[in-house]
Amino acid sequence: MQLLNTYTLEVKKSKFVAYFYQIDKKEEVKGIWELLKKEHKKAKHIPYAYFIQNEAGKSDDKEPSNTAGTPLYHLLETNHLKNHAIFVVRYFGGIKLGTGGLIRSYANSAKMALNQEKSS
Repeated sequence: MQLLNTYTLEVKKSKFVAYFYQIDKKEEVKGIWELLKKEHKKAKHIPYAYFIQNEAGKSDDKEPSNTAGTPLYHLLETNHLKNHAIFVVRYFGGIKLGTGGLIRSYANSAKMALNQEKSS
């Protein structure tokens, strides 16, 4: 596994910290998730998506269904990013964002991490 980039987005006092990784096997996903969980003890959610050759997966990590993992997965899929994973650490800021707000926030933070990697 190799961390390619990170990006932090703040939306209504919630912080979304995106991590964009290059990975070689599915087992690395669990390891990265556990590492981020240890590093960000106060984070409420760490959803993710990955795409490895012909295998893909996603997790909303207790966010409402399809508001976190799905937008991350679509980002990997539409950019044809095989052997990559995106994790987004969320610190809840006390203001509910609603379904649309969550989808946009997760997608935008991940998109910025991806775009910064493309431009470097």
